[in-house]
Amino acid sequence: MQTLSNLQSALDRPTLSDWAATWQLTISVEKCCILNIGSITVAPLLSINHTPLHVLSSNRDLGVIIAHDLSPSTHICGIVAKAHHRANAIHRAFVSRDV
Repeated sequence: MQTLSNLQSALDRPTLSDWAATWQLTISVEKCCILNIGSITVAPLLSINHTPLHVLSSNRDLGVIIAHDLSPSTHICGIVAKAHHRANAIHRAFVSRDV
């Protein structure tokens, strides 16, 4: 639990909020989350500005879905589903389906 308290103390540091205020940036706490990778899980005890962070099993970052077990299957399934939707939309656009 020492690591958890160190992480929470880093989130509570005034330097984070001071830095954001200096550069006129806001911290979007509702977009922040916890992604447990590996066998050690962190309980939803971490917070930013007294707002608890959500624990997720997967998250999209820069267009890539990262799962808790680092397997690419969730990301690949999303890409395949998008490809099927687009292929079906193209197929429906044709007036005649006679080969």
